[in-house]
Amino acid sequence: MRELDSEIARILFSEEVIQGRVRELGAQITRDYRGKSPLLVGILRGAAIFHADLTRHVDLRLKVDFISVSSYGAATKSSGQVRILKDLESSIEGADVILVEDIVDTGLTANYLLRNLAGRGPSSLKFCALLSKPSRREIEVTVDYLGFEIPDEFVVGYGLDYAQKFRNLPYIGVLKASGDGSGN
Repeated sequence: MRELDSEIARILFSEEVIQGRVRELGAQITRDYRGKSPLLVGILRGAAIFHADLTRHVDLRLKVDFISVSSYGAATKSSGQVRILKDLESSIEGADVILVEDIVDTGLTANYLLRNLAGRGPSSLKFCALLSKPSRREIEVTVDYLGFEIPDEFVVGYGLDYAQKFRNLPYIGVLKASGDGSGN
């Protein structure tokens, strides 16, 4: 048993289930972008592990970059205000871009980033998220590549955190009572 396991109420998705779904998403992106070199933009920090695994399952000449935003801080509820902490390293004008996120909750961060990136003139822009929590949506966003839909519970593991902890768990689990009890 891992040290952090005792703080998990239950496991939603095992490591094996997650890896199987990431392989499927990689195969779908490979089919959809055959003959192209997409740019996979990972949203730091939460999507870093998912982004890394996904890139290994895309059988194309792809490029990677990262963007970092903040809307949570150390809370379990989004502040609703999104700010870019680290921008892309290069221009995406004319590129086929896939934005890779760990979880879509309210939709505010995803909407902000998709509008921001669309304004930079990519040839195409798609959105890939490991998790989606539609019951928390405040603004609708289209998720072109989705791993799993989940209920309104605060989840951690496989890159998702609570106050920077739990990212290193190989599974996705529901955190026992924490903070204000709101979902991520």
